[in-house]
Formats: sequence, structure tokens, C-alpha cells
Amino acid sequence: MCLAIPARVVEVLNGNFAIVEQGGVKTTISLSMVVGVSEGDYVAAHVGFAIEKLDAIEAKSLLALLTELTVTLPPP
Repeated sequence: MCLAIPARVVEVLNGNFAIVEQGGVKTTISLSMVVGVSEGDYVAAHVGFAIEKLDAIEAKSLLALLTELTVTLPPP
């Protein structure tokens, strides 16, 4: 099982990499597994790779769900 987190593409670098933002944190990931990604798009990011391009509405819905889960989970 993997957990891919929606990330917004801030900048595409030379077509093979992108700077993405997740929860205020920017990082560089590979775009080698997806095509047609542009600045402002959302991707599902997993261990340094974009594994799928996401619809903006779907991405925002997933981010809201993840935020809700982190707020409602009890501490360990």
C-alpha cells in the first residue's frame, strides 16, 4: 500500500522535475511517470515522484479530508 499526497506544482524544471508545495513545504519531485504537467496543476506525490495528475477539485477534496483526519485523530 502507498500513500500519495496531493501536491500543487509551483514550477516545472526542464520537463522532468518540478517544485511542488504540500502544506506550505516546497520540495522537488520527478515528473518521469506523468505527462502534461504544468505550473498550477495538482499531482499525487509519492516518495519523490508524481504518480498521477489530479483534477484540482479532487485534489482539494483530498487535502480537506487529510486535514480533517489529522485534526480528529486522537494522540497516540
